Amino acid sequence: MTQRLDQFAAAGDLFKPMMEQEELLKTSGLDMTIIELVKLRASQINGCAFCIHMHTHDARKMGESEDRMHLLPAWRESTLYSAREQAALAWTEALTLVAETAAPDEDYALVEAQFSPREQVALTLLIGAINAWNRIAIGFRTPHPVTKETNAA
Repeated sequence: MTQRLDQFAAAGDLFKPMMEQEELLKTSGLDMTIIELVKLRASQINGCAFCIHMHTHDARKMGESEDRMHLLPAWRESTLYSAREQAALAWTEALTLVAETAAPDEDYALVEAQFSPREQVALTLLIGAINAWNRIAIGFRTPHPVTKETNAA
């Protein structure tokens, strides 16, 4: 895969609002574990290697277990995720695949039961943001970094 464009070199200033939103979302009341699980799950659905690489490394640095990261695509069949995490993951999948799902009432009900109105907005903005980041990285074919772990493969 060859990178099409270095988007930050070409127009780094245009990313300033997105970067500011990332910082705001960190202080929005959402747990950092949920933030990283949402980013990782949306990136898995979208097939964004750059973002999957980034968010597995970020989650690992925060102490996330390998089992929870590996089982994330099958979170519905696993007991490793809390009800709050399950609600966030259901909403992530619903909004990431919104053309297919139309954001079902059942998924919103899960979110409504687990998150305050402010947190619901933050979660929805987070999902929109990671989907935008995925589209940017995929569209410009941004390569993931090569690390010791990726080199060992």
